[in-house]
Amino acid sequence: MVIAETQVIEQCEPGDTECIRVEEQQVHNPLRAPVLGIDRLHLFMDSLQNKNIAVVSNQTSMVGDVHLVDTLLSLGLNVKKVFAPEHGFRGQADAGERVHSSVDEKTGIPLISLYGQNKKPLPSEMANIDIVIYDIQDVGVRFYTYISTLHYVMEACAENGKQLVVLDRPNPNGHYVDGPIREPEQKSFVGMHPVPIVYGMTIGEYAMMINGEHWLRDSLSCKLWVIPCRNYTHKTKYVLPVPPSPNLKSELAIALYPSLCLFEATTVSVGRGTDQPFEIFGHPKFTDTSFQFTPVSMPGAKNPLYENKECNGFDLQNSLSKRRYEINLSYVIQAKEILDSLTFIDQPAFFNRLAGTPKLKEQIMAGWSAKEIRSTWQPGLDQFKAIRKKYLLYP
Repeated sequence: MVIAETQVIEQCEPGDTECIRVEEQQVHNPLRAPVLGIDRLHLFMDSLQNKNIAVVSNQTSMVGDVHLVDTLLSLGLNVKKVFAPEHGFRGQADAGERVHSSVDEKTGIPLISLYGQNKKPLPSEMANIDIVIYDIQDVGVRFYTYISTLHYVMEACAENGKQLVVLDRPNPNGHYVDGPIREPEQKSFVGMHPVPIVYGMTIGEYAMMINGEHWLRDSLSCKLWVIPCRNYTHKTKYVLPVPPSPNLKSELAIALYPSLCLFEATTVSVGRGTDQPFEIFGHPKFTDTSFQFTPVSMPGAKNPLYENKECNGFDLQNSLSKRRYEINLSYVIQAKEILDSLTFIDQPAFFNRLAGTPKLKEQIMAGWSAKEIRSTWQPGLDQFKAIRKKYLLYP
């Protein structure tokens, strides 16, 4: 079956507020793999000639087996600096670990951290730049901080009059929308925008929404070009060729991440420090479980919760016989019931930031069922879907 895609067609010109480069006819064939924005560099190569370029990237920014930075350099383009997000340019830093600015050993290009002292490029760092290229693999979850980095990069480009090119990538969780909407009081780096936990958009679509909904400071607008994927719809299954961060190592972990990340604000381990992070969960005081694991220090999990302590828990290897289309609250509810006599949510403020609302914590602690909790999400989801629809590039 072949489905024709209807896309906006514009010619990108210098100074355009927003421009989407697409070919006149795009066809989706489910038997063919998606073609990523990074694989369509030819669409904007002329715009990069004789320009000073900054790249926002990490280990996922690959053209085949070659990093985007190396590809641009091999084409004779002037890459002046790289901005690195959480986990760093090579994607090896722990979650939450400060990333320091340095120099790339291979190319000698300055690496400027956007997960250290500053999360937004400084005016001095933007001064000698003409165009910024953003290419980072997202997983479509609000508290995954690459979209927060995208926000601050867009804001810096808008403030300094620079062009931003977003190379679009499929979203492995792009086939559904779910979760509570982030409330204004819970705005943070793990929740920059009023969206649900799972928002069902590619990074290019999300960038358009940031612009279109005026979420940048003082309602600024970024000069944005999006290079879309081809042969992709939101129902297309896409397995990431490179792990997007140290503890999302598998297709299963990426699928479970929206459901299990709430544990990060509790006394429950999600398996950091094991070979199965975000595929398992447990606690030393869980009882009556047939599965055990012992977290140890390792790259990407230098000081894991319950380091060198045996945890009883649950292996979720067989939990996704079908593709997930909703957040599974049963894991958190089950853990709370097992640990009822203990302090389960030991970081309540952080839990609220992850959830985007204090209501979820209150509902869980009050013993609400997953069905009862989910029913309270629906009005917000309906409103968000109406906003989301305006910015979708793909069926």
